[in-house]
Amino acid sequence: MKRVLLLCAALAAMPVAAGAQGKAQTLADIRGQLSRLAADLQALRSELVQGGAPAMQAAGGASALDRMNAMEAELSRLTSQTEQVQNSVNRVVADGTNRIGDLEFRLCELEEGCDPANLPITQSLGGAPAGGSQGTAAPVVTTQPATGAGTGAPELAVAEQADYDRAKAALDSGDFQGAAEKFAAFGQAYPGSPLTGEAQYLRGEALEKVGDTANAARAYLQAFSGEPNGPRAPAALLRLGATLGALGQTQEACVTLGEVGTRFPAAPEAVEAQATMRNLNCQ
Repeated sequence: MKRVLLLCAALAAMPVAAGAQGKAQTLADIRGQLSRLAADLQALRSELVQGGAPAMQAAGGASALDRMNAMEAELSRLTSQTEQVQNSVNRVVADGTNRIGDLEFRLCELEEGCDPANLPITQSLGGAPAGGSQGTAAPVVTTQPATGAGTGAPELAVAEQADYDRAKAALDSGDFQGAAEKFAAFGQAYPGSPLTGEAQYLRGEALEKVGDTANAARAYLQAFSGEPNGPRAPAALLRLGATLGALGQTQEACVTLGEVGTRFPAAPEAVEAQATMRNLNCQ
């Protein structure tokens, strides 16, 4: 009887627990919990059947099996919904990754000396930053908050912050070519930095200033794909669409600009994206 009550309590608490854990609990975790609960339920059913009338009476009477059938049906429904959500997420990730890969290919075709056959495999959308242990980032000893990532940002090594600040200073002073090179070097030296997305975005701005629109578009694409929900994501997606339009890739530009309002409807960039779409005569 105690096990039946514990199982019922666990089943009832699952939606609450899932909501409380949020992103920390993956769909695989939830499916695993559902599978374990289903297995426990089957084991209890076997115990009741083998225990005969005394066990059935202890579980609450003849309706115990009916309640277990209802719980099994609910577990089956929840498992099916979880699988549907997982499939939907996989489709969105695959579609987004394919779109980014296609944009990278098209940008490479526009760049002199770029061979599309040598492009690296596109990182899965929303994946962890690659190369977290690569590069030449200095060990974190004396640290300070990241100046470009907003409040509550992870702390940075002093050398890491200093390199970013030098690149930003070059941009602010009008040395756009130097800023682009410094931001590129920053991205190579600190691939897992919380400022990588900001650095890529500002590199795109610097490259636009020197007229290197194709590489600017690539920088904006990297800024967005690396942090599709980051603070610079709406602006990066807007500038990517605008630079694609400037490169004559009107169809891709319109699709990209349309994504700004879809993904970030409350962002001010959504309004600017609509204006840019009108200028490009997007349908």
